[in-house]
Amino acid sequence: MARKAYARRYAQAVFELALEKKELERWQSDLSQIVLAISDGSVLATLESPKIKIEDKSRLLSGSLKGISPLAINLSLMLIMKSGISLMREIADEYQRLLDAYRGIQTAEVTTAIPLDERDKTKLAGKLSTLVSTKIVLKPEVDPDILGGVIARVGGKLLDGSTRSKLASLKRELGGGG
Repeated sequence: MARKAYARRYAQAVFELALEKKELERWQSDLSQIVLAISDGSVLATLESPKIKIEDKSRLLSGSLKGISPLAINLSLMLIMKSGISLMREIADEYQRLLDAYRGIQTAEVTTAIPLDERDKTKLAGKLSTLVSTKIVLKPEVDPDILGGVIARVGGKLLDGSTRSKLASLKRELGGGG
């Protein structure tokens, strides 16, 4: 829980800075590049190692992150010094959520029994968008255990139209009526 709170605070600070400087897309790109760079296990291990000097870590980071803003590099170095570089993925995800909210977009985590094709994704996003009165971006997931149908999480709402939940409901009705 504390990790999430820290990530939220950093993302909020970065978002406010990006908004003030009118660099929303730049920061989105920079955060994505940093996450990609540290997704290499050896790079992350080097950056987290207390045996390696901060100057060497800075050179490694600057070398693998060509073209990103100095402020994004500084954020990374600050996280390295506070032993928090592993938070970068959560910070980038939270930044994306803040950016989407600023643009009036909500993410819907959608679980289906089988993968959706593009036509189905577009259709589902349209229906969910109408339901919650905002633009929706799908974050699809496949779980064969739901048997069929769709489970969607939008904001704080859970919409469970899965076959598994319908069968469980029917079982409760039949069990309670007899």
